[in-house]
This record gives sequence, structure tokens and C-alpha cells, in this order.
Amino acid sequence: MGRNPTGRPTSFDIAYRAGVSQPTVSRALRGDKAVSAATRARIEAIARELNYTVDKNASSLRSQRSNTIALLFFEDQTTDDSMINPFFLSMLGSITRACANRGLDLLISFQRMEDDWHTQYQDSHRADGLILLGYGDYTLYEERLKQLVGQGTHFVRWGSVRNDNVGATVGSDNYGAGRLAGEHLFGLGRKRIAFIGQADESYPEFADRYRGLCDALMASGIPPDPALLHKALTSEAEGYAATRKLLEDGTEFDAMFAASDLIAIGAMHALTDAGLSVPHDVALVGFDDIPAASQMNPPLTTLMQDLRKAGELLLDALTESIDGKDAVGRELAAKLIVRESTIGHTSPRS
Repeated sequence: MGRNPTGRPTSFDIAYRAGVSQPTVSRALRGDKAVSAATRARIEAIARELNYTVDKNASSLRSQRSNTIALLFFEDQTTDDSMINPFFLSMLGSITRACANRGLDLLISFQRMEDDWHTQYQDSHRADGLILLGYGDYTLYEERLKQLVGQGTHFVRWGSVRNDNVGATVGSDNYGAGRLAGEHLFGLGRKRIAFIGQADESYPEFADRYRGLCDALMASGIPPDPALLHKALTSEAEGYAATRKLLEDGTEFDAMFAASDLIAIGAMHALTDAGLSVPHDVALVGFDDIPAASQMNPPLTTLMQDLRKAGELLLDALTESIDGKDAVGRELAAKLIVRESTIGHTSPRS
């Protein structure tokens, strides 16, 4: 039955008790979705009962894998010293949990455009594949992704899911989320809706959110006004500056959809400093549902991304690539979280 001479339980012991083959046990304990959920749950329960732990060194020798994934954050300018967008910090827990469920170790580091960050991981056999979070200007980052593909590096990234993506991509339905924001604001009687965010090919997620907003407006019989589009990157300072510019231009608006919560928080401060009330004068919607969103005054209406599912899908796609399969992109629906920045007790301005 494959009993280990040391007396410790083996995968053969689990296979015998579960009534399956030993390879099935190995696949189940790696989190392989080819094993049914019921069988996987039975095997995991027996493994816990026997206090069985995977011998990662032996497994690595057999598979020539490190059983390690590298998670690389792109540096962002933040108000603290973390240099990590708070949305991606929230995603970290989801990815860590997904790796733990599959018996994988996780390395965490930064990626900088000027560094050959991939060479420290897969090329040196420190990790079997890379998860990339954040990227700055995508028109520059795309060239690095093409290099990774050419070198055969296994990777998956969080971003805008499109037909022409380089490599496997998992992300939110940004277009659908933009439509939700537009429909929500229009349903509240708002008809002059500004968008704050760099909605071009450098930031395709922002572009998709703006496109969804525009289509929601056109479906309601309102042509989008280019004067209500103001560029901003993901920071409070950028949101503040873009909103101040919008106010100085004198273009009338009664609502605002910010491409991220950080931009929305900066916009809210700018509106308040200008003597405007949220939501009485301007209804405000953000995107990401970072922890600070619910703590604002008023609390911020926003689009929440499915972080728990995101970690699982990122690992699914990366595992497919590592296993030599065609990794496919996945898209997750975002959920509108309605708070007082759009539905305060006062009415829209006339």
C-alpha cells in the first residue's frame, strides 16, 4: 500500500482510503480542477485526518518545478510608503489564499520598468510562473509582455480583458461597470456626468469604463460631452487637480464617475473645497471599493470587484500556462455598492 518506512502517512494511504488512484490524490492536493469537487473534498478530509503534508521537495524533483509562484506589484505613487495601490493590497489576500489552497508558495516583489524583473524568478527557477498586478502606461508595458511571451515565460496579469491581449489576462468587466455607473446616476436624475480618468489606450481599463458610461448615456438619449472628460491617473492628487480644472473650465455638471476610488477621494476633497455639496450639488461614483471608500464623508458609492474570485481565476490561468495548455482570459462582473455620495437625503440641484 506504499507505507512509508518512517511511519508517516503517504499519498498511497490516502488513495486506499478514498478508493482512488495515487495520481488522483496528487492532482487533488494540487488543486487540479480536473478532479471533481466531491472527490477533492473527500481526499482533503482524509489528508487532514491523517495529518498528511505534501513533500514539496520530492514533488519538485519529480516535476522539475519549484511549486512557487511570484507575485509582482508595479510601483505606484501613494500617500504612504507602500508604493502599492490599495486595491492591489486587498487582492493580495485572495491570491495568497488561492496559492495556499493548492499547496503553492508565494514570492512577493516589485516590478520596475527599468529592471529585468522576470529573470529573477522563472529564468532562475525560483518560481514556475508570474502574476503581474499593475503596469502604469500599457502602451509601454505591452512591449515587456511581448518579450515574456517570446521567452516562454509563464505569466498572467490583472487588467483589461480584450481579444488582442498579450498573454493571459484576468480582469473585471470594466465596460459593464461603466454602464452600471451611468445607469445609476441617470436614474437619480443626473444628466451632466463628468468622467475623471485617463480614458485612452495607455490605461485600457479606464477607457473601457468611460466607454460603458458613454453607451449608458446614449441609451438614455444623452450625447456624451467631450468637455466633461478630464484625464487623471490613479491618485488622490490627480483626482483633486482634474476636478479643480473641470471647475475652472466652467463646464456645468451634476454628477461625476471617477475611474478609481483614489481619484474619487481627491475629487470629493476638491468639490468640498470649492463649496459644493456631495451629493446635493454633485453625485459621485468611484471604482474599486477600497477600505477608505466606506469611511469617506459622505461614504462613497463605488463599483466593487470580485477579489475572492479574482485570486482563483488568476491561479487557474497561470496553472494552465505552466501545464502547457492555452491559458484563456477571464472576466468578472463588478457590483455597484450604493452609498451616500449618490443617494443623500437632498435632491439634485435644479
